[in-house]
Amino acid sequence: MTTAQPTLTGPRHAPRSGRTKSLVILLHGYGADGNDLIGLADPLSSYMPDTAFRAPNAPERCRVNPMGYQWFPISWIDGSPESEMQAGFTRAAGVLDAYITAAMAEEGVEPHETALVGFSQGTMMSLHVAPRREAALAGVVGFSGRLNAPERLAAEARVKPPVLLIHGDRDEVIPVGALREAHDALAAAGFPVAAHVSRGTGHGIAPDGLGLALGFLMDRFGIERPVEA
Repeated sequence: MTTAQPTLTGPRHAPRSGRTKSLVILLHGYGADGNDLIGLADPLSSYMPDTAFRAPNAPERCRVNPMGYQWFPISWIDGSPESEMQAGFTRAAGVLDAYITAAMAEEGVEPHETALVGFSQGTMMSLHVAPRREAALAGVVGFSGRLNAPERLAAEARVKPPVLLIHGDRDEVIPVGALREAHDALAAAGFPVAAHVSRGTGHGIAPDGLGLALGFLMDRFGIERPVEA
């Protein structure tokens, strides 16, 4: 008998226009929850009125912060065995993949109308799941994260959606060198990839990074950018 995968829950921000033409799935970091990122929908939806935003909670309660969630345990934080961390990562990838498919069906959008925006652990999940899906998503934005097992990417990637990586140069949790490693592996595997370093920024999302993410998403969804005065 197989065990049913958990169904992810979390906040949704309806499209400002009332009609859904595209979908952004926001994936939070370790110990947080969907509410941590759903607030990004407010500034983004001003320019993307036909976009729905979803921010699912990760599938497990966080071991070091029971009020939050984790996509997988982190050995050097919670003391779990590395084998358990790897098993959790694999399990979460399957849950997220199923969630993306279900969310697209519920919103009535296609893969090319769907993008992932991850932060930290959510970036790790985005960069792992998106390339291994059957059909390419519109794109992936990864804030302050890293690419898991970069040496396996080229062999395991089924599709190559465009990727934008953004990282703070003062990140005290995941060093900015992780951006360079992910960028190089993605580029070597043939992904369209761009990277940006937010100066003076720690483990967070700075205004310049959010602005670049907005432009990337608008381009990927074919939304015309406003003419600057």
